[in-house]
Amino acid sequence: MPYNKINNLLGWLCFTIASVTYIATLEPSVSFWDCGEFISCAYRLQVSHQPGYPLFAMIGKVFSLLSFGDNSRVAYFTNLCSAIASGATVMFLFWTITALAKKLTAGTGLYRVTSKYRYIAIMGAGLTGALAFAFSDTFWFSAVETIVFALSALCIAVVFWGILKWDAHADEPGADKWLVFIAYVMGLSIGIHLLNLLTIPALTMVYYFRRYNNITFKRGFLVFLLGIAFLAFVQYGIIQYTVKFSGWFDFYFVNTLNFGFGTGAVVFFSLLVGALIAAVIYSIRTKKYYLNVALMCLSFLYFGYSCFAYVPIRAAANPTLNNSHPDNAFTLAGYLNRIQYTPSPLLYGPFYDAKIIDRKDGAAEYRKGDKKYELTGHKQELVWDHNTVFPRMFSNDGQDPQFYQQWMQIPDNRPPNFIDNLGFMFSWQIYQMYVRYFMWNFVGRYNDMDGQQSMAGLDGNWTTGIFDGLRHLPKSVTLSKSYMPLYGLPLIIGLLGMYYHFKYKRRDAVVIALLWFFTGIAIVLYVNQPSVQPRERDYSYVGSFYAFSIWVGLGVIGLAGLLKQKLAERNSVYIAITVSLLFAPVLMACEEWGGHDRSTKLTARDMAYNYLISCPPNAILFTFGDNDTYPLWYAQEVENIRPDVRLVNLSLLTSDWLVRQMQRRINQSAPLPITMPFDKYKDGTRDVIFYSDAKVAGHIELKELFDFITSDDPRTHVEYTSGRHANYLPTKNFKLTVNRDEVENNNVLARGQMRDVADALEWTYNSNLILRNNLTILDILAHNRWERPVCFTVTAGMSNMIGLDNYMYREGFTYRLLPLEPDTTVEDQGAKINSLVMYDNVMNKFKFGNFKHADFLDEQSVTMFYSVLTTTFLTLADGLMAEGRNDLALKVLRRYDDVMPNINPFIDVAARKAFIAQLAYRLGDYQLANKFIGYTFDYLTDEINYNYTKYTSDPRDIDRRMVQFGVHIISNMAGYAKAAKQTALANTLERQLKDYESKFEGILAETEE
Repeated sequence: MPYNKINNLLGWLCFTIASVTYIATLEPSVSFWDCGEFISCAYRLQVSHQPGYPLFAMIGKVFSLLSFGDNSRVAYFTNLCSAIASGATVMFLFWTITALAKKLTAGTGLYRVTSKYRYIAIMGAGLTGALAFAFSDTFWFSAVETIVFALSALCIAVVFWGILKWDAHADEPGADKWLVFIAYVMGLSIGIHLLNLLTIPALTMVYYFRRYNNITFKRGFLVFLLGIAFLAFVQYGIIQYTVKFSGWFDFYFVNTLNFGFGTGAVVFFSLLVGALIAAVIYSIRTKKYYLNVALMCLSFLYFGYSCFAYVPIRAAANPTLNNSHPDNAFTLAGYLNRIQYTPSPLLYGPFYDAKIIDRKDGAAEYRKGDKKYELTGHKQELVWDHNTVFPRMFSNDGQDPQFYQQWMQIPDNRPPNFIDNLGFMFSWQIYQMYVRYFMWNFVGRYNDMDGQQSMAGLDGNWTTGIFDGLRHLPKSVTLSKSYMPLYGLPLIIGLLGMYYHFKYKRRDAVVIALLWFFTGIAIVLYVNQPSVQPRERDYSYVGSFYAFSIWVGLGVIGLAGLLKQKLAERNSVYIAITVSLLFAPVLMACEEWGGHDRSTKLTARDMAYNYLISCPPNAILFTFGDNDTYPLWYAQEVENIRPDVRLVNLSLLTSDWLVRQMQRRINQSAPLPITMPFDKYKDGTRDVIFYSDAKVAGHIELKELFDFITSDDPRTHVEYTSGRHANYLPTKNFKLTVNRDEVENNNVLARGQMRDVADALEWTYNSNLILRNNLTILDILAHNRWERPVCFTVTAGMSNMIGLDNYMYREGFTYRLLPLEPDTTVEDQGAKINSLVMYDNVMNKFKFGNFKHADFLDEQSVTMFYSVLTTTFLTLADGLMAEGRNDLALKVLRRYDDVMPNINPFIDVAARKAFIAQLAYRLGDYQLANKFIGYTFDYLTDEINYNYTKYTSDPRDIDRRMVQFGVHIISNMAGYAKAAKQTALANTLERQLKDYESKFEGILAETEE
């Protein structure tokens, strides 16, 4: 059979294996993080977060149509899009590896050019590398959910395959069509993700090595710099400045010539298209071939990039999800430039302990007004008292300075220096946030827990697995499906392939090294992550893992070369292929299948349902984080679950465009009672209102206060140190007088609760400033008149509830604002419940995402929502018991046992289970109580025993909290069992307790001090 036919067939075989794998392990519904937003935006062609993913949304829309009207299946089919795209990526990787292996084997002298074993080795290399990547941890994760990185990886695979096709045919007429094809795919990829642009330096070197004969280091380095310049040109010149120039054209036409909005942008793009056409015609007439190729590449790059026309078109249509509302050139430019996110300094900037000594006005900022573009202010350029080149420890936000000091062990009284700066870069940014991820994929990992903050702990760390049997690891690790030891074998094969590649085809190896660097370490250096991220970021580096997988494939060639020194050619090739396939893709598939099989998991979808179903009709639900927002967007926008509930993300509510959206009807939700006209809260107006104590006595009525802080009357303003006059907050003591008739007429409370209605809600605002989100909340509260229920997600955090803790009552996955007299004797205000409403929600309405029977639960399901559900059941049962409803409390505990698995993501959950056991004893269900005691005891002893093995070798290397808190919990459980007259169990617990008190005497003494 001809080589090309075999090559094509095996490529499609790789596609089939990978696609079947991903479809078999596909998540059947929405996943956590951005997936809910992406599915919603694809299904209804809406505008997602910056910098926008228009082509991704349009492709997702096509796949969503495969649901044929069954909205509950939309997520499955958009997930299927990722699976198919990922399968195609593996296929193109196979063809990439075989192309490189063909060149490598032609230059090694290992094989005759026509040897059939040479071709077999090439195909074996392609299968090994492609399937190793297919089963790699990071790529597999993105392949089974709706996320941009699957399609982005496909774009990388296609353009790199394309440059190798050009390389193979560069001397033939018309070969440069591949360059135009690459430019077009790259332009399209901008509408999916910018990751593909990082291939440009590697592509530039391929062109240089193929077109020029006199290759020198100096010339090569200059071409390398030219590749970086091309990358910068596309990133800034094409993507950003094209839109910026159109914005300034539009500004001139609107503000100077009095044309309508968009006129200048149309003129600019018409001139741009006309200029490109004229230049192409000129290059043809003058027979300037290379100019023509360059212009055709530029034209097709723009042609692909034109998919971003989707963004302003859809923004102008005012869809429900319309992030930043980029309906004009100025807003679109900021949208593409991600101005919502504070940029990190790259080459020069402050240390984290630097102080601001001055502020300077930067570029002017404009927004679309009624008839003209209006100046909203200027970008603020901060001047710091001390700076450094190449700043890595620069953030002074929140806990970032403390994290820097802890990580680098910098004493409080010593300022950071440049050595600390570089140390942080190498140890945390490069090692912890890249090398660790690399090792996950090719060496193995302990689990999928977050491990950003520790280089030594088990959670989120890499492991070969070779010596794990000697470490007495806890069962929480060894029995977990996310425990994936690979014994370092894929890494060894890849390093062998890299060695042979550099030895025999150095130029090609340099190209792969550049691809690996720019999609890996270069991202680390450019993004300059300030400190701990909301989640692990390994998905950002999938291109780098793709590049190394090429070397894993070429490892077959290297191993065959080693074996050929001792064995016949036939035997060396077959052994090399067999060993490499077994030690890389087969091993990876076997070890990692369980940790990636999401086919039975529905937690994200059902947790979103629980949030929404916890709300009364027509409620306003304030959310805060990604995972209590994006899945809820999906539930409403796609499955039409509770469209009457108005979702308000507090993080985004700091933007004027979202406040404006909240003032119109969305789905079945009426406009929110926001009374401020746009001019009172638009960007540049009341962005922040500072507290300045005016010594006001008592609590001030909320409406009166709101009117004061939004007044344009100069008498309500104060002069700040900058000389600016603006509103201020004169007091933090607020009051909202309660109208009993409004409460009763709107059925806010059950009939029996009306006797406890407060005359007024009185509270102390919990911040020294009011941002636009809190200003909006105050507006809603002042004018709502109890007509719409006001709720917060339990995961939003009490700090986001502006000090209203005393009036918040749990009704499931939400806190609801209720006008009841506060019970100040309650120590934990977050534990108050509206008992019968919460009981009905949890027991009769909640869904549990197949928690108990899912083959695999991801980290968010385990660490966030398992904990939330456990606390929800426990709080409900405890509250019902306090009201004397013991029969209902016992049903709650039994229901928890029925629907939830026995897992302990961390010791705090174990403590809650111990408390569940205590409640069960008090309610008379000794069997249930003993079961939870047993669960908790097994977990704690396993963890503490593991810590004892570490304690015997190095007392500093243990988890002190686990030991101290764990022993405390065992002590409590012994007391619970003894009080319930469970003598045998109590004796067992006490014996173990005494054993630990003896083993950890010194550590336990620390808790007594």
